[in-house]
Amino acid sequence: MTEVLHLIGGEWRPAFDGATFETRDPHDNSLLATVARGTAEDGVAAISAARHAFDEGPWPRLSPKERAKILHAVADKVDEHREELALLETRDGGKGINQSLHAEIPRVAHNLRFFADYVSMAANEAYPDGDLLSYVLYPPAGVVSAISPWNAPLMLATWKIAPALAFGNTAILKPAPQTPLTAHRFAELALEAGLPEGVLNVVHGFGGEAVAGPLTSDPRVDRITFTGSSATGVRILQSAAVNHTPVSAEMGGKSANIVFADADLDVAVPMSIRAIFAGNGQVCLAGSRLLVQNSIMDEFLERFVAEAEKLAVGDPKDASNFLGPLIEQRHLEKVHSYVELAQEEGGKVVTGGERLTDAARAQGFYYPPTIITGLTNSARAAREEIFGPVETVLGFDTEEEALRIANDSPYGLAGMLFTENLNRAHRMAARWRAGTVWINTFFERDLRLPFGGEGSSGLGREGGQYSRDFFTEPRAVTIRLRG
Repeated sequence: MTEVLHLIGGEWRPAFDGATFETRDPHDNSLLATVARGTAEDGVAAISAARHAFDEGPWPRLSPKERAKILHAVADKVDEHREELALLETRDGGKGINQSLHAEIPRVAHNLRFFADYVSMAANEAYPDGDLLSYVLYPPAGVVSAISPWNAPLMLATWKIAPALAFGNTAILKPAPQTPLTAHRFAELALEAGLPEGVLNVVHGFGGEAVAGPLTSDPRVDRITFTGSSATGVRILQSAAVNHTPVSAEMGGKSANIVFADADLDVAVPMSIRAIFAGNGQVCLAGSRLLVQNSIMDEFLERFVAEAEKLAVGDPKDASNFLGPLIEQRHLEKVHSYVELAQEEGGKVVTGGERLTDAARAQGFYYPPTIITGLTNSARAAREEIFGPVETVLGFDTEEEALRIANDSPYGLAGMLFTENLNRAHRMAARWRAGTVWINTFFERDLRLPFGGEGSSGLGREGGQYSRDFFTEPRAVTIRLRG
């Protein structure tokens, strides 16, 4: 792939003004492709195409089973091209090939299949009351703007696209400019599988007043679903408010991972490693505040550091490597600046903390697993989202103290808890201000459950019936029956 174009109304188009930008491999900074740099005119054209496909095309008027058949065909295409898509994801974003091949691309197909089938299986409401019968319809909302991030590009794009299309909407996808390749290839495969023209449109580029501007401000857009930073989310909410456009926004996180003295360390240590270092630490759900009960701090930290230092860092195309490069130079500098800040705040770097610049990794944006102790929860490095392979370790003595620290955050996306005390687990889950709480595990997802966050971590929920509520316009119908 050397050229990435917009897909608008079934046609592959360059940018309105012909401008392009480059996408590069973060492993060695080599050029992967030139990409159409979208303008506001491109965004408007994509909205017009999606609007026409919704208002005049067959897609919203197909039965759920007819739409499901096409979405299953798209999922089949994803499965057939799994290795190709995984390699594109790994080269474009630095994600380890094991994770791309065995987790994220399979989840893409699962997203499509789950929502394709969920529409027909979802329960509905009917309320007979004498000679009155009331029931609820769930017609599609209309045109959906889907703005997806770079850290799990195609998986999170289809987390938005799959329910939007399954419920009968049309969509415009704007992938992150750092990772456009799989969105482009997915759109090609969707057309090959029989998705009607204009139902899915893909525009590339940047935010602000460029291509993303109309996607969040045009009154013809009926829903906006966004995953990304809290700051960008706020701007989208402000833009959407003018037209009263509903927004579902999953934003940043600084999730607490709490390990009690009664935890099974053979479970807690490897899960805690995965919770912060998987995906190169660039995961919104990451357990980036590790809270360890002081009575086991020394034992846990010794094992945790030892496991972190075993993690191989290198070319993400090599399946033996656990961590690949960070997404770009600017992000690497941000991550390292937080490590420096942590030391200024009194933290001690136990392992890692310096960019990897040896010959094999010098051209890429490599940063090692980094563990910092000695901070309090008031430190900026312990409160602000670093979004890299950097763990801050804090101590606590009691359950109440652990819960207080966990909830003392502007974010509320997720939490992890390791304990053998079932009563404690239930108590804490009930009082933890987080959209998801995992107990003795991490990153398990049932797509029927609500996904989203509290506070600065987002607005709204998606998944199962929550996606139906967002991507449709529930309509109450009441009829009087005559004998």
